[in-house]
Amino acid sequence: MDIQIRKESKRDIEPIHRVTTLAFRDAPYTDHSEQFIVKALRQADALFISKVAEVDEEIIGHIAISPVVISDGSANWFGLGPISVLPEYQGRRVGSKLVRSALVDLKEQGAAGCVVLGEPAYYGRFGFKVVKGLVLPDVPVEYFQALSFDDDFPSGEVVYHKAFSARA
Repeated sequence: MDIQIRKESKRDIEPIHRVTTLAFRDAPYTDHSEQFIVKALRQADALFISKVAEVDEEIIGHIAISPVVISDGSANWFGLGPISVLPEYQGRRVGSKLVRSALVDLKEQGAAGCVVLGEPAYYGRFGFKVVKGLVLPDVPVEYFQALSFDDDFPSGEVVYHKAFSARA
């Protein structure tokens, strides 16, 4: 399977919405709002990185990265997610390719680091780890992780873009 990773284009908006909806349709631990979050981030011009995965010119995956605010004032930090892969392609390294590509782009664009709310074992493979003192309120500590590009981690409360409250 030849997976191509590229930046989102305007013609990708509807396929991304479809992929995101289907990727989370049967997922546990979600309110199924991910497609609305991506749409709201795009409308707010807050998609710092938006990339798609394609196979034979069909979009099968998407990753979004947007700025976050950290209460200690640390600048240039971003949040990874949502990340979506069509169910029939999950477990076939599509998500890993999207994450690796997006993290390379983030680092090249001068980001200080990235946070993610997700499965510790999965994101740990990319260097994400729990950082004492860096918190996302109301989530289990072990599921909120960070990756620093210079080994300097902030301390404080993280706030994602208001688009993360979108439900339609």
